[in-house]
Amino acid sequence: MGSFPKEKSRFLLPGPAGLLEVLATRPSVEEHIVAIICHPNPQHEGTMDNKVVTTIARAFENLGLATVRFNYRGVGKSEGSYGDVVGEINDLLCVLEWVKKVLPAFEIWFAGFSFGSFVAASAANQTHIPAQLLSVAPATNWHDFTTLTDVRCPWEAISSDADEIVPFDHVKPWLDNPPSPLNYHLVHDASHFFHGRLVELREMIEGIYVDRVPKDS
Repeated sequence: MGSFPKEKSRFLLPGPAGLLEVLATRPSVEEHIVAIICHPNPQHEGTMDNKVVTTIARAFENLGLATVRFNYRGVGKSEGSYGDVVGEINDLLCVLEWVKKVLPAFEIWFAGFSFGSFVAASAANQTHIPAQLLSVAPATNWHDFTTLTDVRCPWEAISSDADEIVPFDHVKPWLDNPPSPLNYHLVHDASHFFHGRLVELREMIEGIYVDRVPKDS
């Protein structure tokens, strides 16, 4: 794929472990920003079509952003097998290089849900490329977010105090004392997958970022 598609498209890109399945969207009125969104744990049936990932993408699309989602190696039509987090980060870095090539004038944002939050934040910590970083239900009980000491862009985190997979008692100390500065937003009484609360999640994301999208571009 030598150019960014003009409308919603699924396609395959060469990746570190074989072809990667990608889903890209581009709004009719765009703000020259593209968000790359990372999905939850592939070992627990996480895919780029997860409803929370889709909700994050819809929020950014409503703000005028192009979006890119992709399946990690071994998921959907992506080739290869689980890369023990390091491989999935490398998959994101590969997608990032493609985005930089086909949308060279665009600002790049990263976002992730659960496991994907760690993938996105790790890549932000490593590359310093994204202008914004969003972590939804960061899985701090599964991955060591305390190592991410060099995230340099504005970092927003959204968590629930009723998350049954990432207990809030575990995530709150990290939110209160993060290794890199961040702002966090609490959703009361929502499940990890925001069952019945996806519209609220979308509206929260839109509210966080609406003033960060330039309207004269």
